[in-house]
Amino acid sequence: MNVPMSWLKQYVDIDVDLKTFEDRMTMSGSKVEAVEESGKEITKVVAGKILEVSAHPNADKLRIMQVDVGGERPLQIVTAADNVGLGDIVPVALDGATLAGGLKIKAGKLRGERSEGMFCSVEELGFDEKDIEDAPHNGVYIFKTPIEIGMDVKPYFGLGEVVVEYEVTSNRSDCFSILGIAREAAATFNKPFKFPEITVKEVPGDAKSMATVEIKNDVLCPRYAARIIKNVKVGSSPKWLKDRLLSAGLRPINNIVDITNYMLLEFGQPMHAFDYDKLAGHSIIVRTANDGEKITTLFGDELTLDASMLVIADQEKAVAIAGVMGGEDTKVTEETTTILFECANFSGYSIRQTSKKLGLRSDSSTKYTKGLDPNTITLALERAAQLIGEVGAGEVVSGIIDVYPNVRKPLTIAYNPDWINKFLGTSLSEEEMTGYFRVLEFKVNTETKEVTIPTFRPDVTMMADLAEEVARLYGYDRITPTLERGKPTIGRKNFEQTVCDDIRNFMSMYGIHGALTYTFESPKVFDKLNINEMSSLRNTLKITNPLGEDFSIMRTTTLNGILSSLATNYNRRVEEAALYEIGKIYLIQETNELPEEIKKLTIGMYGKDTDFFTLKGVIESLLKKLHITNSEVIRNTELEFMHPGRCASLVIGGKETGFFGEIHPQTAKNYELDVKTYVAEIDLSALLENINQDITFKPLPKYPSTTRDIAMLVKEEILVGTIEKTIKERGSKLLENVKLFDVYQGKQIEEGYKSVAYKLIFRAEDRTLTDEEVQKVMKKILTGLETNCEAKLRD
Repeated sequence: MNVPMSWLKQYVDIDVDLKTFEDRMTMSGSKVEAVEESGKEITKVVAGKILEVSAHPNADKLRIMQVDVGGERPLQIVTAADNVGLGDIVPVALDGATLAGGLKIKAGKLRGERSEGMFCSVEELGFDEKDIEDAPHNGVYIFKTPIEIGMDVKPYFGLGEVVVEYEVTSNRSDCFSILGIAREAAATFNKPFKFPEITVKEVPGDAKSMATVEIKNDVLCPRYAARIIKNVKVGSSPKWLKDRLLSAGLRPINNIVDITNYMLLEFGQPMHAFDYDKLAGHSIIVRTANDGEKITTLFGDELTLDASMLVIADQEKAVAIAGVMGGEDTKVTEETTTILFECANFSGYSIRQTSKKLGLRSDSSTKYTKGLDPNTITLALERAAQLIGEVGAGEVVSGIIDVYPNVRKPLTIAYNPDWINKFLGTSLSEEEMTGYFRVLEFKVNTETKEVTIPTFRPDVTMMADLAEEVARLYGYDRITPTLERGKPTIGRKNFEQTVCDDIRNFMSMYGIHGALTYTFESPKVFDKLNINEMSSLRNTLKITNPLGEDFSIMRTTTLNGILSSLATNYNRRVEEAALYEIGKIYLIQETNELPEEIKKLTIGMYGKDTDFFTLKGVIESLLKKLHITNSEVIRNTELEFMHPGRCASLVIGGKETGFFGEIHPQTAKNYELDVKTYVAEIDLSALLENINQDITFKPLPKYPSTTRDIAMLVKEEILVGTIEKTIKERGSKLLENVKLFDVYQGKQIEEGYKSVAYKLIFRAEDRTLTDEEVQKVMKKILTGLETNCEAKLRD
């Protein structure tokens, strides 16, 4: 919120320096974000009167002028300006002056004649021609109203104004206005708040008989008020009004629009003017739009509305989008003679939704979304009517149309001085507290110990809020800091957080670095991953207002993020890289508007010594670390983005919970990875569900173990995992461990076969095993291998 200090001082007397003002306003809750002075770069520009004019002896297009700038002698200025002459009073930049854009003026000679300054146009003072009504086109500005010779011209142009920018929190809708900040300043410095005196000069007539207002949805529109202005004269605003708007950062347009903008700043209340004669039936109907209903805005854009949007309509059509923008059909033009001036209150939520749906944002919609007070409407409307009369923009017809079906009443809250003192750690008297309440315009009843809160302060709803008001006006810096009181609590991480920490520590020990990738992605990643057109992974949740196509969907797989990160490392000549991420994917649910959020552990790596078994070893070690014993690995050839011969599924507890292996060569090419790359994607929930937390320790064995080595021939496609599974199933309780120590294929082995050798370790807990017992178990194992794996024992 930008507030010019001269405007603020109309409503509260500020008698401290600017630094003190900034500090105290900030400490009382109105944080000062910045302070700027308009036209600060403009220096040493004064009003000068041309006393003499003569031709330049050496240039036909130049003239020499003697100019009175209030000094001991006139200045000589050489100029090419052809729109100025004898007796004109113009802005003069003196020697050493600075102008807009950093231009510096120095005395010198032009074609041999000394020039001690320069005449200025409005552009050189930082304005556009449209900003100054009587500014000439490409010429020196000539003062049309009296100005003292030698006077600094900045005040004349509304420059030199100190503007304070406040950071206003969203719960203080009252402070999005000059009057709201003035109230805060009055309370901060304990000064009287001078609300503007409003007196409306009316002409005979009856506004209620000239127009009707009907609210069909009083939830979205709690209040609507209007005034009728006749004999309207649309034209330029007086200088003081233009200067006010310019100082606050708004450009003057015409007297009617300027008054609505003035009220937007002063009261924080949007207003709109309709051409009365263009309203069908001279009626205002506040209703929701019809699906497909169209309206052309003031900017000439045709928009299609839906039934969730609130509109202002006459008896035939919608003439404005409520709280957002007016319509082309009823806008005020220079031919307008009568206007209906409206001031209304709308639901902030409704205005925000409409504004976002239409992609249309205005100063009015921004104000309404803050949540405005309906009880300020008639005050703002009367103030606007007063200004219309003062600037001669029209005549205000007697009477006001005001539809207010559900009046908002002030809230009454009990206060307890002892509780507030204990809460704040202060020792203030009740008189001091109630004094703070009164300067905030709260009504105090000391007998019942109750405070009535004005409706423009919806943020105050309980005694804790009253305590906050006391604290900020008393001064936070005056409250002695104390330790927090209350029962001590012990914070701790839940099971999932602890497991995630264990996984992160494990990955760090293996030299695998954590990564964080975007959950918003582009639909093009599925083509990049070679994912089938019919794959369920392409059924994504789309972002309503994406930053662009590259961030338009919620991801259904984490592979793109990890592969993109690996590709970045590879293309920057990092010889080997290993990354992991614990992140979410988002799957659409038919029975719920919200997606299912599934956490995934994703691992990606490449490097000279990295292969399928490197990644498999990491996963097996992780499962061992987490005490997950019911896992197995099975071949997977169905994932189109993975290498068909080097990919496996991870099964935990009989349920497929992820996959790992080498990515498909085409996928690697799409990511510009000219190296074999390995990835894994595992459901985190499966890991959490299968962690064995009931860990028991066994004593060291008392009896010796017995070992047997076996070597067998099996077909090339038989997986060692299948062989190990058979051995363990047939080995009974006596089989303690199985170790693979050799896999061989060569000249001595038949083509299509491989030799696999295992060391089997047997042990009993209560005795030393005999050869007969071991041989009996071995026979069962060999029979199983022959049956299930077609294995042949080698000699």
